[in-house]
Order: sequence, then C-alpha cells, then structure tokens
Amino acid sequence: MALVRYEIVEHDGGWAYKVGDVLSETFRSHEAALKAATRAAARQTIAGHTDGIVYQDKDGQWHEELADGHDRPSTEVIDEP
Repeated sequence: MALVRYEIVEHDGGWAYKVGDVLSETFRSHEAALKAATRAAARQTIAGHTDGIVYQDKDGQWHEELADGHDRPSTEVIDEP
C-alpha cells in the first residue's frame, strides 16, 4: 500500500503543506496549515467509486485503466520544527 506524506513547511511568508514536490496554498498560521493538511490526509483515505481513467504519461503516451475506488493509500502528517 502506498504512503502519502503531508509535510508542514514555511512558504511565501506563511505556512503550507507539501506532498512530494507540490505545495498547497499558503496559510497565515502554522496551525491553519496543520489543520488543512490533517483534513486533506483524512480525505485521501476515503474510498470512492471504481471507475475508468485515462491519463497521459511523461512520454506523451495515453493509458486507460480501471481505478479501484477502494485502493486508498495510507497517509501521515509530518510536523517537525
């Protein structure tokens, strides 16, 4: 099972959460960013509907797959000073 990490970081004069190389919006306070990351991490684990998806990879190739809506990752929020 995949693990998605939400890391609280200083960003653009405030705070954000980061997943991989992607940053959230900027929040005014550390607490607000932490709450937002915790909510996002919880939503990530909720099962959805099994459905077909179509996507293009980095080489420009298109793929069609069936995405299992119950195959959800584990999540964690990292908040280190």
